Amino acid sequence: MKACVDIGGTKVAVSLAKAGSTDLIARQNAPTAKTGDNEAVARQVMQLIEAACAEAGVPVSQVNQVGVSSAGPFVLREGAIALATPNICGGLAGPDRGLPNDWTFAPIEAPLAARFGRVRVENDAVAALEAERRWGALQGQDHCAYVTWSTGVGVGLCVDGRTLRGKNGNAGHAGHLFVSDDDNDALCGCGNRGDVESLVAGNAIARRFGVDAAALFGAAQQGDAKALATVDALCRVMGRLLYNLVAALDLSRISLGGSVFWHNRDFLLPRLQSQLDGRLPALTDGVPLVAAGLGDKVGDYAALALVD
Repeated sequence: MKACVDIGGTKVAVSLAKAGSTDLIARQNAPTAKTGDNEAVARQVMQLIEAACAEAGVPVSQVNQVGVSSAGPFVLREGAIALATPNICGGLAGPDRGLPNDWTFAPIEAPLAARFGRVRVENDAVAALEAERRWGALQGQDHCAYVTWSTGVGVGLCVDGRTLRGKNGNAGHAGHLFVSDDDNDALCGCGNRGDVESLVAGNAIARRFGVDAAALFGAAQQGDAKALATVDALCRVMGRLLYNLVAALDLSRISLGGSVFWHNRDFLLPRLQSQLDGRLPALTDGVPLVAAGLGDKVGDYAALALVD
């Protein structure tokens, strides 16, 4: 039995899959643990795996592989991956960010490996990229990216058929690219002010504009002029990130997911595509932005791709 774990800044979800199967069963989820000591997230994952096994009617001892798709970045602690995730670890940006802990990292690989044996941890956007290339909208693509617009902004990259990972598995953290130096209200959980995530991520929208993402995009789609201007400004930032990825890596397709994008995909997709079209046609002609082929299940299948 394989456990498929999806760790985000908002929630943790766990599903099970039998060896040789792509059917996910016994899904359990809970708001991401952010209080107590820095092993709280690892304990939560174990508890959710236990709950999933109880629902499926199988003993926990049958789980011998765990795939963890998690928001990053990561750091290495004694050779094992730990989370240094801005939307989980409150010690990175300090109390101004409002997270209820002072963690600078949260162990994940070591405690899970001690309990279950084989564990593979990857950045959630990298894992989603693998899932989209295997089962979703990036099948057959050797030069592509997966981008999540959700609580945070994450990117998985593939060039020449090879997934890019970097020294600590953090390649693709384009959400932390600086795009502004005059937005003092835009504090990212990593401590940056004016990076992409601080400006457009789901949690940034509420902090910057005093309204949650669902309400903002709902008002824009109803024709509210102020909301529409705000959304267009967000799309310019996100669209420029997408253009920069295409220009820097000569990509042929980008798949998009994440809660902010997915719940507003029909409204956002043409606005984001317009930020590519006509700009340096030698690089951008014929490069489509597409909705994730795995839909709102991309996070679950991302974790499965790590152990399948």
